[in-house]
Amino acid sequence: MILDGGLSTALAARGHDLSDALWTARLLRDAPEEVAAVHRTYYEAGAEVATTASYQASVAGFGNAGLSRAEAEDLLRLSVTLAREVRDEQVARDGRRRLVAASVGPYGAVLADGSEYRGRYGLSAARLRDFHLPRIETLAAAGPDLLAVETVPDLDEAEVLVGILDQVGLPAWLSYSVSGGRTRAGQPLEDAFAVAAGSPAVVATGVNCCAPADVLPALEVAARVSGRPGVAYPNSGQGWDSGTRTWSGDTAYDVTLAPSWVAAGAAWVGGCCQVGPDDIATLSALLGG
Repeated sequence: MILDGGLSTALAARGHDLSDALWTARLLRDAPEEVAAVHRTYYEAGAEVATTASYQASVAGFGNAGLSRAEAEDLLRLSVTLAREVRDEQVARDGRRRLVAASVGPYGAVLADGSEYRGRYGLSAARLRDFHLPRIETLAAAGPDLLAVETVPDLDEAEVLVGILDQVGLPAWLSYSVSGGRTRAGQPLEDAFAVAAGSPAVVATGVNCCAPADVLPALEVAARVSGRPGVAYPNSGQGWDSGTRTWSGDTAYDVTLAPSWVAAGAAWVGGCCQVGPDDIATLSALLGG
């Protein structure tokens, strides 16, 4: 299936400042109609899956912005509701099947300091579970079709997440952020993807928010080790500065690489940061929707 591109990319293109710690999740509170508009734009570009604006959303993060637990949980649910409403609108219009994937970012995303590209937070498995379980349960209860557990930098965190996914029981993909054939925390990909091998909830494994050149070798390992279909949605390959929260360099996102990802087992293909609606339209045309 064709995934969407970067939610932040499309929101920034619409003039929104995403420089605070909540990133795209801020707009769930301040401009939910803009989040819905971006979902609509990606669906109209050919995406078959919309990923919710919950990547950097958590009770703790919203609490730091002055919201109560109840308000934070409402916004988590709203992230799914917005995508579902747009999905239903699009399906009613043309009858094509579309899905909503509730985004579950790693613990490091909530720190808003680039930790999701390093991992190794120094937290116990119990602490990570206490962080992830409530928000995954809240997102799952809002009725997405599946969970997008994404940009995971560390197999230790992945082990905790897979245990929660099996407990919750909603289908999910598990997607690592990788660099040079290892997780961002430096672990071998064979070990990382083995975490999902026995999971009944994980329906696909792969990579996202990595350089396009890292996708194919990671998919080959994922297919061999996890025995699952692949998921692939790299970023543009540009450099990210977590201090200034800016991207630099030239894009390396090339949709002509996508057929090789599909040949390696990817059943879910799209883009991440700095990949926008025009890229997804080109990707959809290339892969035949």
